[in-house]
Amino acid sequence: MSAIRVLIVDDHAILREGVRALLGAHPDIEVVGEAGDGQQAIEAVGRLDPDVVLMDVAMPGLGGIETSIELRKLGRRARILILSQYEDREYVRRLLKAGVAGYVLKKSAGAELANAIRAVHRGGLVLDPAVARAAMSDAGPAAPEAADPYEALTDREKQVLRLVADGRSTKEVADVLGISVKTAMTHREHVMEKLGLHNRTELVRFAIKRGVIRVDE
Repeated sequence: MSAIRVLIVDDHAILREGVRALLGAHPDIEVVGEAGDGQQAIEAVGRLDPDVVLMDVAMPGLGGIETSIELRKLGRRARILILSQYEDREYVRRLLKAGVAGYVLKKSAGAELANAIRAVHRGGLVLDPAVARAAMSDAGPAAPEAADPYEALTDREKQVLRLVADGRSTKEVADVLGISVKTAMTHREHVMEKLGLHNRTELVRFAIKRGVIRVDE
């Protein structure tokens, strides 16, 4: 049986090296590549066709949520396993909606991480116990979620929101997403209109409050 092909995505090289070393002890798992941000991850997935993408949430440019959305839109077969230090309910909820197959915490031991990779590769859903509690605490009728203006945004608008809140200019947003400046500007206008925001300051406050970005990133 062939080894599970894994792509490691994190903006910290030392963490990528540590994870690679941990997984190296498991002959049924092969690390086929690394990426330092979401854009590199999208390119690497297209080039390497991994079975599992082991990805951080908070990264420069496209974060884990936005990258997951893009990979889903592109129809990539890779299963996405989030490896994060955060137990934030909003991150968990939005990543699950984006189609990730698992969410484990960086404090997980090597054996636990390897087992999580095996589980998502088999088609399962893996949640760290602390993360599962956060996800379950958000369970309930769909009506409150439908009222969330964030959910009225398209996938592309969610990506634009994150990038603008992260301090990117319209040109930088266009470059990261591979769209024209005019299109990026249109998306930004739609975001502001749908969320009832009037300037970047209000947009950043909204993004922090809703867990789109974190102040400690």
